Amino acid sequence: MVKPLGELESLVMEIIWSSPALTVREVCDRQDGSRRRAYTTIMTTMDRLFSKGLLKRAKDGIAWRYQPAVSRHDFEHTLADQLAVEIVQVHGEVGLAAFVEAASADPEMLDRLDALIAARRREQ
Repeated sequence: MVKPLGELESLVMEIIWSSPALTVREVCDRQDGSRRRAYTTIMTTMDRLFSKGLLKRAKDGIAWRYQPAVSRHDFEHTLADQLAVEIVQVHGEVGLAAFVEAASADPEMLDRLDALIAARRREQ
């Protein structure tokens, strides 16, 4: 099961997804200047992301070089699927209505929702 990322985990994954393979130092150097985190904080976060299966790593001299174990698209798709199932299971029709309400804020998105529903019906 994929869990939503915390703020710092999201920051690290955004940096990793935008680059090939990076060391902790390289991730630290690519942080935005407004809220820079300490090297040890980034190192701990990357180790936790590795333990969660979101990063893979290989030794590069004395450092670890990290790269994504899953693409941003696959992570977001899996997370969205899990959240949608949970919302519908827990909230039923109210959850479905919330999806429709959220989609109706953008006519193009509502059309896309309609097309997805029609495509799913054709598959059955």
